[in-house]
Amino acid sequence: MTRTSSVGPAVRVGPTEVIERATEAELLAAALGSGAHVLLEGPPGTGKSTLLRRVASGRQTPFVPVEGNAELTPARLIGHFDPALVLSKGYVPEIFEDGPLLEALRTGGLLYVEELNRIPEETLNVLLTAMSELEINVPRLGRVAAAPGFSPVAAMNPFDAVGTARVSGALYDRTCRISMGYQSAEAEQAIVGLRTDELDPQWRAKVVDLVRSTRDHADIRFGSSVRGAIDVARLAVELAKLRGTPTDDWHVGLAAAGVSLSGRIRLRDGCDRTPEQVITDLYVDVFGAEPVDPQDHPDSDTMGSPGEP
Repeated sequence: MTRTSSVGPAVRVGPTEVIERATEAELLAAALGSGAHVLLEGPPGTGKSTLLRRVASGRQTPFVPVEGNAELTPARLIGHFDPALVLSKGYVPEIFEDGPLLEALRTGGLLYVEELNRIPEETLNVLLTAMSELEINVPRLGRVAAAPGFSPVAAMNPFDAVGTARVSGALYDRTCRISMGYQSAEAEQAIVGLRTDELDPQWRAKVVDLVRSTRDHADIRFGSSVRGAIDVARLAVELAKLRGTPTDDWHVGLAAAGVSLSGRIRLRDGCDRTPEQVITDLYVDVFGAEPVDPQDHPDSDTMGSPGEP
């Protein structure tokens, strides 16, 4: 019997680059091998999806991703009967379009739910049922049991307060939690280097230092991930081409940093400055003060001495 899916078929994922995540990869592989369900908890940009894809490729397991948001209803997660065909054929199994949950159940795949704490409570209850019972009963379709290998893996950002209290107790009771914090400066430099290998490593390291400084500034509630550093570097390359200047030009870097990071940081309540102003201060701390143009401030020893004609 052929099944269709509203999100496309489960896919086999190829190897992906994982830097400084050997321990987490080992723990994830062990948890999945034991049949446990897993919660990956960490800030955005810490490699949760990349880590899971890497482990999934090693297991040769179908990988079914789901983006968690307020629009992920139970019907979108489970699937639905094709309304047009219902009129002519009735509620027969052949016209049921599998959602990602049923796709993973039938194929024994990894169901990866991103931003778990953003999904509606009724959808979360469906997921928790599948995690507990390894099966689900769909009205007019019947019971769908999990094939060997099925496992939900959820990801959650602890800095995002939306819904965290709602999911904490029920979810943690059914999962093994792997905490993923930010990687070291060296690891983040290597990650940026993979995507911008043509840039000067010293300048690239300063970009990473700038991004890391957003995570512990007094005015910033939470800062940027390494994705911000990647965007700063890439944008600086293109902006330098347009301006006809070197990539490491001070003004090019500042402009790239403002565009790439101002939307990624969240300022603390009561802060009376803009994100751009905070980013500028951090940029000066890392890259130094704005260079002085010699034409605007001529060197004193090039000027004539008093009394000279």
